[in-house]
This record gives sequence, structure tokens and C-alpha cells, in this order.
Amino acid sequence: MDRHLISRIAHTHHPIAAPLFDESVQRLLDRLLGADTRHALDLGCGEGAWLLRALTARPKLQAVGVDLDTRGLAQAQQAAAALGVAQRLGLHHQDAREFSGPGPFDAVLCVGATHAFGGLLPALAAIDRHLAPGGLALVGEAFWQQEPTGAALAGLGGMSATDYDDLATTVDRVLAAGWTPVYGYVSSRPELDDYEFCWTGSLASWALDHPDDPDSTQAAAVAAEHRAGWLGGYRDTLGFVTLVLRRTADTGTGS
Repeated sequence: MDRHLISRIAHTHHPIAAPLFDESVQRLLDRLLGADTRHALDLGCGEGAWLLRALTARPKLQAVGVDLDTRGLAQAQQAAAALGVAQRLGLHHQDAREFSGPGPFDAVLCVGATHAFGGLLPALAAIDRHLAPGGLALVGEAFWQQEPTGAALAGLGGMSATDYDDLATTVDRVLAAGWTPVYGYVSSRPELDDYEFCWTGSLASWALDHPDDPDSTQAAAVAAEHRAGWLGGYRDTLGFVTLVLRRTADTGTGS
């Protein structure tokens, strides 16, 4: 079963692919996008949920999304047309690491997609290439709430303890890379649980609703494995932080 299809189904009831309630998403967008923000870029946009919300609320905003999921981009285009914002949204079927234009952008987003660049620091380097002087970045990244146990790492598909850091170290790495957090939000326990229940529940529901589909058995198995790995492994270990960042070198420059 294609991983992009799994993700699209799993996010049916949680289009923001991160453990954030709607009010948290709105608060983060309000912090990121000021009155003078005209151009935004989402690296790893999926179905464009962040950009669609931003465009709907800000009629002067132009946005670009980049992703490798063809069907996800098609859904984003259809949703943009239904919302009347399609003319202000450009979508690129491309590896986000290779995207080269048409910036620079006043705001660059990469929430839950740093893995596409090989981790947090490479993602920040990519953002830096696209962000205009004085611009703001929105980056969402997982972190260890406590030292991961073997069960937690197994539940995450055999991750290594070095794949993430604790929150303080994560922020220190951002600072050392030349970025200053000007706002941040740590997802709450209800947000983390809601996201996981939506992810596994949507996939399991799809399998129940499509018993004759060739992918049904695999979808049910993926949902069950993910649920067991979460509840029996990493539920108390993995956290998620979303940071609004400025380049430290942009001191004195407006956004």
C-alpha cells in the first residue's frame, strides 16, 4: 500500500498532519503571518491544509506548496478551487530538497516534514535558502519528553534514541544554527492523543468500509501496528513542538 495513500486516509479527520487542535493552528498562523506578509511557502505541504487556511483568511496572500504526493496535491488544488483561492496557490510536484523558486518568501513552513530533508538542521538550511530577509519560519518537530525506552523506539519503527533530542536540546540546536524562536507551542497531551486516535481510527475505518479492496487488510494491519506501538510504546515519550523562527542575523529587520 502506497505510503502517501496511507497518510491521506489516516489524515481524513485530521487534515493538519501534526498534533495540533484547530485553535493552535490558528494561533501559530497568526504569529507567522503578519499584515505585510504577501508570499508564503510550505515545504512538504501534503494536501495543503496550512496554506488553504492561510489563504482563506488573508485575501492578499500568495502561496506555494511543494510535495511529492501527486494525489495530495490534486486534492489541495480541488479544495483551493472550492474555497475560491486557487488563483493564489501554486503547487509543485517536486522533491522539496530540489525546489528552487520563485522566492524569496516572507514566510516558510515545514511542519512535521523535516524528515524530507534528513532532519531538523537540513530543513532549517533549506528554509534559509527560500526565506526573505526579515521573514519568519514555522517549523514543527518531534522531541523526546523523556529518555526513550526500547519499547518506545520499537513502537516508532525501530528509531534510534539519537533521532530526536529533548526539548531544551532541540531549541539549543535551532539557536546554534542561527535562528531565534520568537514564539513556540508544545502540543498538549489531548492534542497528541487526538492526533494518534484520528490517524489510527481513520485508517481502521477505511479498512472496515472497504473489505473487498486489495489494500484493506494491509490498512487494518498498519492501523493496528501503529496503535499498539503508540499505546504500548511511545505515548509518554514523544512530544511535538512548533516554533516560529527568525534568523538571528536579521536583528533590526522587520518581518
